[in-house]
Amino acid sequence: MHYLGWALIALVGYSIFTPLASLAMDNAPSSVVAMVANGILLVSAVGLTVYENESVTSYFGGRTALYMVGAGVFLAVGILAYYRALAAGPVSIVTPVYGMFLVGSTALSVLFLDDSLTLQKGAGIALAVVAVYLTATG
Repeated sequence: MHYLGWALIALVGYSIFTPLASLAMDNAPSSVVAMVANGILLVSAVGLTVYENESVTSYFGGRTALYMVGAGVFLAVGILAYYRALAAGPVSIVTPVYGMFLVGSTALSVLFLDDSLTLQKGAGIALAVVAVYLTATG
């Protein structure tokens, strides 16, 4: 499947995930909801790795391992903070602010991964910042 197809599936999944997680946190602590939801993610990732017959241990060395561990640490911080924010505040404000990670990731990719920053991308980033501000304060 083309990467845009996967991105659209991710969009739908995250769009449905957030309200469901918020509803769950009406009755369960954010850490429990995070454990269950991300436990399902872990089991799914293990299942997919096994199904696709991918090696795991061959990547536990060098820069790849450091990047994976670093990604895991920052993912844990980001996701656990997101769950806490959802438990404490309204989805309509928490989600747009959290969604600014897209702008942050884009900026980091331009600075460190040699992605280009075009006028169109810059305008999109500026509009995203304005959109989140309007959404979060409206």
